[in-house]
Amino acid sequence: MSEIHPVILCGGSGTRLWPRSRKSMPKPFLPLVGDQTLFEATLARAADPALFASPIVVTGTAHLAHVEAQLAEGSGASIVVEPEAKNTAAAIALAAARLPEDAVMLVCPSDHYIADVPAFHAAARAAAGLARHDYMVAFGITPTAPETGFGYIRRGEPIEGGFAVAQFVEKPDLQSAMQFLASGDYSWNGGIFAFRAGAFMAELAQHRPALAEAVTRAVQRGSTDGARFHPDPAAFAEIESESVDYAVMEETARAAMVPVAMGWSDIGNWQALRDAREGDEAGNRTHGRVELVDCTGVLADTDGPRINAIGLTDVAIVVDGDEVLVTTMDGAQKVGKLSGAANQ
Repeated sequence: MSEIHPVILCGGSGTRLWPRSRKSMPKPFLPLVGDQTLFEATLARAADPALFASPIVVTGTAHLAHVEAQLAEGSGASIVVEPEAKNTAAAIALAAARLPEDAVMLVCPSDHYIADVPAFHAAARAAAGLARHDYMVAFGITPTAPETGFGYIRRGEPIEGGFAVAQFVEKPDLQSAMQFLASGDYSWNGGIFAFRAGAFMAELAQHRPALAEAVTRAVQRGSTDGARFHPDPAAFAEIESESVDYAVMEETARAAMVPVAMGWSDIGNWQALRDAREGDEAGNRTHGRVELVDCTGVLADTDGPRINAIGLTDVAIVVDGDEVLVTTMDGAQKVGKLSGAANQ
């Protein structure tokens, strides 16, 4: 079996994990679960040379120093440096246009947590098998709760190695999410995909011809600087920003999914981070100097000043330098709306 080419997408500002995550040091580059950063863990999951080729990291100039500092020695990684952020369709296309047409690419966000790496590898093999037959493949994450913050995938007919996609569903309301969970036919769309590079570019050319053409020109006119590749800025500037979900996955007639339960989390807010960490018998997660009395489900995380809390339930308390955040877990989705999060 030919190897799989990991494509690691490294962008965003992670404002919903403010004040720990900031524009200058966003979520992928922080050790939020365990000792490795989320980016380092993503690379490590795709480092087995028996299964994976050297990774391609797609990032912007703002994150380039962090990427290069955290790449493992001898990884053989190449770095595509986007002139500006144009969403996931363009980022994936940049990598696809630089790979041989028959290369199977596995697209992975750099800021997700996966507890069960063998399950991830098994799903990657299954997805690669489908991708070699020119399916556009999504990982379908087995849902564990009626989440309203994720898109969903409804599975269709079985095909060898997975299922056809019957429908991509936008983020649902709570009642719909509960129905999805009860039916057993729906998975979370975790933003992990497998494609044959040539097949992806052909789908993009069919459904978003201007985007495909601009990416092709940006790559043809680009320049190489060591491990870095710089697409042509003028050609890239013509690209319309669009997600791969809208540009390809919801358009193609060959959408497939591989179901997987792998302890996945997008670490999308403080509640998700709490749930990804190991807790005590009361469900509390602490880091740094913390004392909790009669608390349940509390995340207390400090890089200096001591946190003392009594009688709290489902609350996050985060201290980072001179910034302090206190939120209920219900309010964790709104952290990005704080002025401090927007400006740092």
